[in-house]
Amino acid sequence: MSKRAAGDASSAPQKASRTASGQAREKPAEDEMGEFEDAWEDEIEDEAAAERDGMEVDDEVMPPIEESDEKPQAPRTFIPGVHTLGKDEVLEPDDSVYLMRHAMHTTWPCLSFDVLRDDDGDQRQRFPASAYILAGTQADTAKNNELAVFKLTQLHKTQHAGESDDSDADDDDDDDDGALDEDAVLEHRAVPHFGGVNRVRAAPLPAGQPLPPPAQPYYAATWADTGKVHIWDVRPQLHALATPGAAVDKARAGAPRHTVAAHGRAEGFALAWAGAPGAGLRLLSGDTHAKIFLTTAAPAGFSTQGAPFGAHTASVEDLQWSPGEPTVFASCSADRSVRVWDVRSRARVDVAGVERAHASDVNVISWNRSTAYLLLSGGDEGALKVWDLRNVKKRGTAAPDPTPVASFGWHRAPITSVEWHPTEDSIFAAAGADDQVTLWDLAVEQDDEEAGGAMDETPEGARDVPPQLLFVHQGQRDVKEVHWHPQIPGAVISTALDGFNIFKTISV
Repeated sequence: MSKRAAGDASSAPQKASRTASGQAREKPAEDEMGEFEDAWEDEIEDEAAAERDGMEVDDEVMPPIEESDEKPQAPRTFIPGVHTLGKDEVLEPDDSVYLMRHAMHTTWPCLSFDVLRDDDGDQRQRFPASAYILAGTQADTAKNNELAVFKLTQLHKTQHAGESDDSDADDDDDDDDGALDEDAVLEHRAVPHFGGVNRVRAAPLPAGQPLPPPAQPYYAATWADTGKVHIWDVRPQLHALATPGAAVDKARAGAPRHTVAAHGRAEGFALAWAGAPGAGLRLLSGDTHAKIFLTTAAPAGFSTQGAPFGAHTASVEDLQWSPGEPTVFASCSADRSVRVWDVRSRARVDVAGVERAHASDVNVISWNRSTAYLLLSGGDEGALKVWDLRNVKKRGTAAPDPTPVASFGWHRAPITSVEWHPTEDSIFAAAGADDQVTLWDLAVEQDDEEAGGAMDETPEGARDVPPQLLFVHQGQRDVKEVHWHPQIPGAVISTALDGFNIFKTISV
């Protein structure tokens, strides 16, 4: 991110620089063809001079134009935690490091969302791109909330400075208009949702396979601030957006298929669908009273088990199913612990865990889909930690807590979201209450030969930037969640109080 004087801000994204206020433009170069002699030039100049005679010029109203040889300052990279914005300075994105960047706004904040699979194919690289997401609102009153499926289209490739529309003419992989900086289009189909949506999660679908027919359900779950967990069929909204002229089947979409009332009046945020092969359709929900309930699907419909899982001593903040073992899941809590469970345990307690995983509340976790023994956690103190689950201690043993295989203290505020890359086992994304979305790669190591080279060109403190930190995305206010798009490699979507961002960087 670059920073510049606020007086130089413009509505169009551009590479920023901090310049002196009121700096004059440079004088254009003279025409190399020389001067053209006009036979009537002297006569016209004399007439113009005569017209000006007797007219006084007020220097206060029309000050003389002063030329300056001072060059504008070059853009500076803004490093959070190292630099601070000065008075009248604003952050402006450097679009040279984005392959795609779009911002979209909604009527009400949508502070939780999930990415929906579509039939547009996997490993999509062409522009303009499109995406479908599911989100719930936080409206002014409970009755004004909605559960909405959004369709994002016209996601054009970012056109960098110096590029022309013809620069990609010889590139067969790009569309003719793939590099146009046009506004993205945001459409949606929504159904009423009583109460604000604390969290929303869509049931996982097999990668590489087409969506089920429109007559079959595509389930999603919402955690409402009313203390209820609802299960919905969002296939009608998705079908209506993907098919021109189609309408939402309100008989299917207008009401939840199932409501989990076992939490009573306890509110919650933790929500997770099982995704391991052979796991079936299972949903976990955790509340602020430290209870976790399991809901399963059967031919007759959904049912919630009456006995909760309980071992935490404070609010359950997040849940994740194992990507490889259909009966195993992990949880994190405000009691600072990370725990591993097996639903076959009759005692309904955890089987292993880390008692003091963070110095404060553990807000979020993510289970690595490619390397199943790696678990990522984010804490209220701003720390990001990676755990090797082969080293966690079993319940009832006196062994000390394991040491994380990686730990980063870059963020300066609570971590609000973490997620491993869907295919690259060393890459993850994180979001924090410090308005940063960060991309990391554990495979990157400090090069001793290069250390002190490029780093020395940045101001003091830059040596504290971890080499594993690939990218910092800023510009949103109160960032809550971040997700990778599983069908567009490298595409990241984030949501905040002021709307959605979708971007793709040169780093991933």
